[in-house]
Amino acid sequence: MVLSFIKKYRVAATAAFCMMLFELAVELVQPLIISKIIDDGIAQRQLSVAWIWGAILVGSAVFAFAAGIASSFFASHASQGFGYDLRDRLYEKVEGFSYSVFNRFATSSLITRLTGDITQMQDMLFMGLRFASRVPLVVTGSMVMALVVHVRLGLFLTILIPVLVVFVLWMIRRISQQFRTVQQRLDRLNGVIQENLSGMRLIRVFVRRDHEISRFGQRSRDLMEGNVRALRLAETTMPFVLFVMNLGILAVLWFGRMDIAAGDASIGQVVAVVNYSLRTIGALSALSWIMTSYSRAAASAQRVNEVLLTEDSSEEEALDHKVASLQHSLPLQGRVEFSGVSFRYPGSDLRVLEDISFQVEPGQRVAIMGATGSGKSSLVQLIPRLYEPTRGIIRIDGRDIAHIDSSRLRGSIGYVPQEILLFSGTIRDNIAWGREDAAEEEIQTAAQQAQIHETIASLSHGYDTMIGQRGVNLSGGQKQRLSIARALVRRPYILILDDSTSALDMRTEAALMQALDEFSCTIFLITQKISTTITADLILLLDDGRLIASGTHEQLMKESDLYRRIVESQHREGEEQHVQGAR
Repeated sequence: MVLSFIKKYRVAATAAFCMMLFELAVELVQPLIISKIIDDGIAQRQLSVAWIWGAILVGSAVFAFAAGIASSFFASHASQGFGYDLRDRLYEKVEGFSYSVFNRFATSSLITRLTGDITQMQDMLFMGLRFASRVPLVVTGSMVMALVVHVRLGLFLTILIPVLVVFVLWMIRRISQQFRTVQQRLDRLNGVIQENLSGMRLIRVFVRRDHEISRFGQRSRDLMEGNVRALRLAETTMPFVLFVMNLGILAVLWFGRMDIAAGDASIGQVVAVVNYSLRTIGALSALSWIMTSYSRAAASAQRVNEVLLTEDSSEEEALDHKVASLQHSLPLQGRVEFSGVSFRYPGSDLRVLEDISFQVEPGQRVAIMGATGSGKSSLVQLIPRLYEPTRGIIRIDGRDIAHIDSSRLRGSIGYVPQEILLFSGTIRDNIAWGREDAAEEEIQTAAQQAQIHETIASLSHGYDTMIGQRGVNLSGGQKQRLSIARALVRRPYILILDDSTSALDMRTEAALMQALDEFSCTIFLITQKISTTITADLILLLDDGRLIASGTHEQLMKESDLYRRIVESQHREGEEQHVQGAR
């Protein structure tokens, strides 16, 4: 599949190849011209003939130089364009993956494939058009021209070269296997780097610096050893090739001397055959470099193809154009219904959700409670189809979400994940990321509703303040409120807050909850705070992936022992904190 991206640049690739052929043809004729200068000019003491052939030699060299420049230009255009298109398509493919498919590939591996692997292929394409394709042509052309100049002396090349070519192809196969291992080790090294840079604070808090340096060193050493083995295998190929070819040149000189003495060959013919032998050596000498690059590119192509050929059913919508158009014309109201929904993560037998059923009316506020690992986040991630349920049906406004266009569905949802992620850029950019066409007034209104406007206004650059990577220059509460503002600016029909107020104090959270009353959307709020669940229209209490109780605060206080224990526990904690504060 990777090779199909070259089709767009076949004109430039063909032009580069044709210019290279012209350059190569001139180079193959040059030893023959040199033999003419020696035999017809110098040996016969005909300086005029020598000057004529010399001028032809210089003129052909100039044309070959111009053809080489043109070939490099077209090869660069084809290879760079190929790399751009392939990288663009690969990134688009990754962006379209569902969560289940995305989790098959390590993030570090995808980064390597998008950068290093495509660069390897891009460089190999340029090398192939400019240099690699020259090697077989130089070798073949040299054999043919050597036979044209002198059949007996040319036979030495004809016998030696096929043997060497078979040997080199066998080595290329072995080296490709080595470089596939190298790329896998590079993935693991990038994974360690990514983990360390993301968890730098945690590493320092737990005093694990030495451990992580040792772990990085081990991965780096594995990569080095893999590279050494692959390069050693590649480099040991050429000494053998050069040794055999030098023996061939010695044979040409030895038997050439005998033929000159017998009158069966001229000095110019021997020089020409030796020249063709040297050109063959030059081509084969570059083969080590080309062989290494090809082996890397072959391993990279296999890895890129693995991503491109990955099938993802979420990318295919089973709706025709009329149905999709109709759905886009119908606004969502926010009625959500779970009917017998069960869920297991792809590739896992562990039950996450089991037989979940409930119904939420438009505009209601739903609080979801439960112990860690009870399936709260998994439940809300099913609503925007980040994952597909294993069994059961989820309906919005009476329609199965599996039959709703995913872009339409997600465009109507505001989602604040448990793990807050902000992007490099200004505060304004991060809020407007929720809706690109949001006006300045809408951005500020969303910030006010998320209780972050005053904090932003106190900054020296206000909404133009730059945010560091992943929001490193903000506190946890500030990042949560910015993430909430990003969701609110969408004016969603369904708002999902996945434990997104954990870093807020009670006063700020209360103000946020009051601001959310202005929204007519359906709100799903994962929380452990009873102060938040009291005002909810519906409380869902999960335990080990099952819905064990649902209802309002008053209903659960009467019907659920677990809910009463949670309430009593938080009341005791509140009283203890109050007593300690009084002291």
